[in-house]
Amino acid sequence: MDFTPTEEQAAARDLAARIFGDLSTHERLAAAGTGTDAELWKALCAAGLTGALEEIGLLGLVLLLEEQGRTTAQVPLAVSCVYGLLAVDRHGTKEQRVRLLPALRDGTAVVTGAFPGHGSIRADGAGRLSGTAGWVPWLRDATHVLVPDAERNLWLVRATEAETVPVETTAPWAAGRLVLDGTRGERLGDRGATDGRSAAGSVDGTAATERAAAARAVAGGAYEDVLVAARIAFAGLQAGVCAGALARAVAHTSEREQFGRPLSTRQAVQLRAADAHMDTEAIRVTVYEAAWRFDEGLPCVTHALTAGWWASEAGRRVVHTGQHLHGGIGADLEHPVHRHFLWGRQLDAYLGSGAQLLDELGSLLAEEAA
Repeated sequence: MDFTPTEEQAAARDLAARIFGDLSTHERLAAAGTGTDAELWKALCAAGLTGALEEIGLLGLVLLLEEQGRTTAQVPLAVSCVYGLLAVDRHGTKEQRVRLLPALRDGTAVVTGAFPGHGSIRADGAGRLSGTAGWVPWLRDATHVLVPDAERNLWLVRATEAETVPVETTAPWAAGRLVLDGTRGERLGDRGATDGRSAAGSVDGTAATERAAAARAVAGGAYEDVLVAARIAFAGLQAGVCAGALARAVAHTSEREQFGRPLSTRQAVQLRAADAHMDTEAIRVTVYEAAWRFDEGLPCVTHALTAGWWASEAGRRVVHTGQHLHGGIGADLEHPVHRHFLWGRQLDAYLGSGAQLLDELGSLLAEEAA
């Protein structure tokens, strides 16, 4: 394994860091409330960062999401890239890719996903969906929703044709409840159809798309493939949230004095910060490994679960530490570190809590052993 970013990945990461640093400020986040920062989203898309996903891969996306997490920037980058660009590019028909990908690349279309699927949404023979998804991140800003039905088939639903009810979540993710009542859905791809692709699943037969096809086979279907990518991406976002919380804690304890000495000189503070640093690095390295394997078309289901477990368990510890090391001001709802705390707790449970992921991972390992 070599996690050294490619030239394209490093350039995209550095550009994202500059844009997030310039535009995702505390003042702008406070003004945005629980909604998306539309100006920031336009800037990211205009810089070509959403469209670069096909070149930088999932590992490159993880690097972008780390930068987003450092500043808790309120944009639908993770959902639109995973449930939109990646899902359509890897599992859509040729006609769907030609029709949908350009708008997803330039940000005029935003896709979110009703993941993980819990079998509450049913599809009839005519492609009409019925059921409810309790909360969907960034639903209020989405043009489409990727919906898994009870059979784990994937459907694209236009947000304007479904009922959406605003829902406030722990983190300000512009979420909503999705209600489908005979709503038309467009099946994403057709199983067994090549629609002009090679046996590797690509139009041009490149090595990258051959690896993508291998990854689809490893994941065991479109639903599993998208869920694996989502778990890796959101774990990468958690790594950035933790890094941002820890950076704020280090800065605060270095400046804040007690009894004539900076708090950072206290052994108890140093140990808490060191533990948080190691937890953050554990999240990062497991995410990098899972993303690298995903891009290379290697088995990565258990690796994604491992990364998700670290993001849940260690992520919760880190954001609590970041808040704790700020003392009383860490509980101030208006303080920047409290925003990292809220994001960390939201990511702790999204796509499965630590206990759920560990149970699923244990079951898979037991099956392999048998």
